[in-house]
Amino acid sequence: MEPVTIGMLGIAGLLLIILTLRLPVGFALGIVGFAGFATITNLRAAYGMIGTEVWNVFSSYGLTVIPLFILMGQICFYSGVNERLYKAAYAWMGHIRGGIAMATVLACAGFAAICGSNTATAATMSTVALPEMKKFRYNPILSTGAVAAGATLGVVIPPSVVLIIIGLQTGESIGRLFMGGVVPGLLLCILFMLTVSLMCRLNPDWGPAGPDFTLKEKLLTLPGSIEMVVLFFLVIGGLFAGFFTPTEAGAAGSALAFLISLVSGKMSFRKYAAAVTDTLKVSCMIMVIIAGAVIFGKFLAVTRLPFEAADMVSGLPIPHSVIILLVCVIYIIGGMVMDALALLLITIPIFFPMVTAMGYDPVWFGVLVTIVTTMGAITPPVGVNTFIVASMAGDVSMDRVFIGVTWFMGAYALLVAMLMAFPQIVLFLPGLMG
Repeated sequence: MEPVTIGMLGIAGLLLIILTLRLPVGFALGIVGFAGFATITNLRAAYGMIGTEVWNVFSSYGLTVIPLFILMGQICFYSGVNERLYKAAYAWMGHIRGGIAMATVLACAGFAAICGSNTATAATMSTVALPEMKKFRYNPILSTGAVAAGATLGVVIPPSVVLIIIGLQTGESIGRLFMGGVVPGLLLCILFMLTVSLMCRLNPDWGPAGPDFTLKEKLLTLPGSIEMVVLFFLVIGGLFAGFFTPTEAGAAGSALAFLISLVSGKMSFRKYAAAVTDTLKVSCMIMVIIAGAVIFGKFLAVTRLPFEAADMVSGLPIPHSVIILLVCVIYIIGGMVMDALALLLITIPIFFPMVTAMGYDPVWFGVLVTIVTTMGAITPPVGVNTFIVASMAGDVSMDRVFIGVTWFMGAYALLVAMLMAFPQIVLFLPGLMG
């Protein structure tokens, strides 16, 4: 049997194992990768590959960036940064129609800038925002949709765990990927807010206006958001100016987050222990997935499937933009049935050589696929964010949550079109880094 055929069978078998046996993604990647590599070479070579490749990855200094950024987000979560962010956004925007939902999107963007996880953002903002919107009789379609969609900003706005994984997989600069995600993330936030405005214009009773705060009351809420701004500019500004490597930026951000939590008096030993424990759990989960992805990637490499696909696609007599659109469609469909991070780990080794062979910038492609796969967090049937929001809401059915997030799909589509038409939206800030 040809190696390319074995590679295609391996991908099909991997999807079958994940979708039917519900085996954890990291273990599924490792098992299929090991079996496929042994089939093409031999069992002894497969054992040697595991020992060498896994050690090379986990002895890498760059991999320490993952737990450091996760720790920064967990410290901010347990010290109540999300609540203070929401209060500030609510005070400034809650008095307009749909303003509480817009404030929720803004707070999600702020928390995303220091968290990097859509699930963490969905859980925390559901706790804070849903009761407020219920109190002011917001339609559940609007309230749950705003929280679930807004939480996806946690993957787009840096620091982002997904962008870190893409950087580690492709060898691209994580700092450049972070800078490339800043403007698209802010644009997506603005498009979400415009979507809320449109929903309330078409359905005026969905988002009644909240109370109007005095200027003094608004100003008093600003200190609660300053710490987020300081953290964001320390991490992203330090990377942009070249003061930090990504790992150093994560360490500095975690240290500053801890100092802020101590000064604010919101961090106890018990909360700090919980933050460290959650960091270890999430980091271990990601490390297992990375280990499996490394093994699976070596299997794909020996099949030469990614390179054959790149040669075939780059030679097709159709515009490259059409090929990129087809890749986006594959990511959207894939995101409907499996976790976004797992989907990226499986497909990046296949699509990355193909896209770079067509002459596209790898940073642009990394940010684009991050945005497209992020849609998977709010699309049925997997849509992890929708499940989290529905469970936190309690009295809102899943179908109403899915109806709510559907309104926000247009914002995603518009952003993808903008990025394809104007790549400099992504590449402008990385280009300034030199």
